[in-house]
Formats: sequence, structure tokens, C-alpha cells
Amino acid sequence: MSEIPTDAAHILVVDDERVIREILAEFLTLEGYHVNTVEDGAKALTELRMRPYDLVLTDMKMPLVSGLQVLEAIVAENLGPQVVLMTGFGTVETAIEAMKKGAYDYLLKPFKVEEVIAVAQRALYRQRLQAENIRLREALTIYRVSEAIATAPTLEHILDTILDAVIKETSADVASLHLRDVRTGKFGERIKMASDSNSSNASRAMPTPHFQLLVEQFGAGQPIVAHGTAAGRFFTESHVDGNLQSYIAVPMQIGGTMVGMVNLYSFTAGKKFDEGHRKMLAVLASRAASAIDNARLYEDLRQSNDELRKANLSLEDMFAQTVAGFAQALEESDMYTRGHSERVAVYSEVMARGLTLNDAAVRDIVQAGVMHDVGKIGVRYDMLNKPGKLTPEEVAVFRQHPEKGKRILEPVPCLHGLIDGCYCHHEWWDGGGYPRGLAGHAIPLVGRVVAIADAYDAMTSDRAYRRALPHEVAIGEIDRCAGTQFDPELAEAFVKLMGQWRQKMREAGQSSLIPK
Repeated sequence: MSEIPTDAAHILVVDDERVIREILAEFLTLEGYHVNTVEDGAKALTELRMRPYDLVLTDMKMPLVSGLQVLEAIVAENLGPQVVLMTGFGTVETAIEAMKKGAYDYLLKPFKVEEVIAVAQRALYRQRLQAENIRLREALTIYRVSEAIATAPTLEHILDTILDAVIKETSADVASLHLRDVRTGKFGERIKMASDSNSSNASRAMPTPHFQLLVEQFGAGQPIVAHGTAAGRFFTESHVDGNLQSYIAVPMQIGGTMVGMVNLYSFTAGKKFDEGHRKMLAVLASRAASAIDNARLYEDLRQSNDELRKANLSLEDMFAQTVAGFAQALEESDMYTRGHSERVAVYSEVMARGLTLNDAAVRDIVQAGVMHDVGKIGVRYDMLNKPGKLTPEEVAVFRQHPEKGKRILEPVPCLHGLIDGCYCHHEWWDGGGYPRGLAGHAIPLVGRVVAIADAYDAMTSDRAYRRALPHEVAIGEIDRCAGTQFDPELAEAFVKLMGQWRQKMREAGQSSLIPK
């Protein structure tokens, strides 16, 4: 049996009949899915709480915990998978009840394996669509916050924007942000915001976070997502408001130093936070930390013109980091593009320093390498990872990403120096590229440099449509395309400089960081 891809869907089969479990597991595995089996509902819930699944196929009638109870727990705890119920005692009424409780579909025993596979495929297609919608919504939230940070006049506006986004994204009732005093180490509330959906939230007495315990948990890498009475241990009060349904806390860190934390509270019956909410909160808390760090730096340095200039540069870095962090967050959701922008930046820097450019030019080229694919936020996720050949329509959409990247960077003045790398890295030396068909030295230098670095990393990295190519093959392609796709002088320099860089990396004991 061939190895199942790591990104294949995960299915959990729950049935107290071993034969059914084994048959379904065998056929679903042959279809290319990761399949686990358990024999009762209690074990199913334990498994679902330990690791994520895309689909659960569960028998309805089982001892102790029934399939319907498993479904109810999945919905109540927001565990995520689609659920298909199976039973040999089905009626129209039970089918309707299952669908009302959140089941995707309903199968009657005895069933044909082909029927199960067809239902599984439809359920997983729905799961993929929901996951894509979540990714797009989260990406849009991060992008809007990034834009707001870039234009907000004060730190208070930035923090207001972030907490407002947090409440809307998670449906929290209350959010608070506490900052750590750099002298005393104590935490103090900087801002608190309540949801508009319930006017009583604004006047509600909030429990006091147990900061020492929370800091210890953060230091141990333990995520803080607690529900009901279990959340009580994270507060200093002996008795916490009995209406508290759920609580999340995430740290705000700069360079490994904690500068504060963000807390979310739900007092709405049945509304519980999940790991997805915590991850989104962590991204936004990171943006808040950057904003706070840069605001403090600005205040410290504004006493002289030189200090003011340094503070402005730091703020510019914060804006650049915001957009770069956004692009990298999108890459992290995809195993094939993870780390691509960082590697392109590294290869671009190798070439820029080898060309003896000044430090400012090198810095712009490196940052352009990080940002070059930011326009792909406008390209559908499935198109970016399509294993087969793109259709003409898909090619046309894909070729819009340099223009989209230019439009993303244009509103932020301090990022204008990066536009050429984003906008021109698909232009060809002979004029056959896109989006403008520039040729020769009409293509900005940063675009010509990033084009070579981008092509090299694309060839030496795994993609959905092929495995990574060896370094020698990639270098051969760069050399072959010199004068047509690439600036011939830069292509020759890249081949030489990459050879020197690879040798230095080996001597430094970092061979694992260079393409094979």
C-alpha cells in the first residue's frame, strides 16, 4: 500500500461492531484517508479532544455514550469535524433529529461501502469549504487590523481596533488587555471592551486574572482555554461569577519578553471558545505587542531629532512586520509554501551583498523578498496547490497576484520601496513576462534579483505538483534561462554566489538549511 499523504483528511470510525470498524477502515484507507477506529462513544470523545479530525462516522446506538450524544458533544465543544450517523434502526424521525442536532448525513445499515465513500467525499468537501471560509475570514481580519495599525494616529486607537476585532471574530462578551510594568513586573489593565450585543457586559464586575499562574502556564507553553468552573483557577477570587462560560488568555511578547496579555470572557450560555479562537487571538495579540513596543520606543526617543528618526524607523519596521506577518501566516497554513518568502529573502540577500550594494539597497531587497508574494492573498487556496495543470482562466487569475501585491503595499508609504520586488518579479529579461511585459534594464534591479531567488526556491522546494529538484538541476535551469527569463549578468553572479554561500553554510555546520 502506498504511503498516505500527510495532508490527507482524517476520519474517525466509531462502532461497537469490530467487523464494521475494520471494513470501513480498510476501504477508507484505500481511498487515501487517514483512518482511526474506536469501539464506543466515550473513547471517541477522548480521541476527538486529543487531536483534530475532519469527519466522524459513528454508529447511533452504542453502550454508555450513543452516537447522538457524541454528536451533541462535538457541536457543544465546537470540536470541528463533520458527523455522519449510522444505524440499523433508522426512521424518518431519527434522521430528522440527527440533522437538526448538526449531523451532515445519515446512513442506514446494511449499507454498501460505495455509499459510505460517496457520503464521506461529500462531507469532506463541505469540511474543506468551511475551512477555506475560516481561513479567508481570519486573513481578512488580520489584513484589516494591519491596515488600521498602519494608519492609526495613537496607541489607544490601535488597541481599540485590535480588541474590537477580537470581540467580533470570537463573539466574546468582554475583552481586556493588561500591560506589564517594566520596573515592577506587575500587570495593570490598559483597556477593556465589552460586546455591543449585551449592554450588561459593560457594567459587569470582571474576575481578576491570576497573573503569576498565567505567566507560569505561558512559560511552560500551555495554552489557556478553560470552560465553566474549570476556568476559576485562573482568577484570584475564590468564587467566580457562575455565568462565566469560557475564558481565553494569551501572552503579548516581544523578543521572548512578555509585555502584557489579552483576556477573553464569554458569559453567554453555550458559547465556548476553542483552539481556533485562541490561535486567532494569539496573532492579534502579537500585533498589539508590536504596536505597544513601538509606541514605547517612540515615547523614549522623541526627545531629540535623532531619536525621533530612529523611532520612526522602528514604526516603519512595525508596519512592514505586520504585512509580512500576514503573508507568513497564510504560508503557514500550507505545507508547500511554508517558509518560501523567508528563503527567497535569504537568497536575495546573498545576491545583493555579492553585488556590493549599499546597506539601504540590501535592506530593501531583503524586505522585498519577504513581501514578494503578498498578492497571493487574492488567489484561491485550492488554485495555489493544484497538483495538475492550471486552466487558462486559472492562469489569468494567478497572474494577477503581482498587481494585487502592489495595491496592498501602495497605501503604506514606508513600504513603497518594496513595490518593485512584488510587482516585477515575474517580468522576463526578453520581455516575455508579466504583468507589464518589461524587458532588460527597464525591469527594476530588485525585481530582477527577486525573480532569480524566487525561481530557485520554487525549484528546490516540494510543491503539490512535483517533488523538490536538486540544487544542481535548479542552478542548471537558472543558467539555461539566462538572457531569456533572467538578467544574464545576475544569473551568472547568482550561480557563483550561491556556490560560495553553500560552502560557508556547510563549514558553519548548517548543511540542513541548504537545498540538497
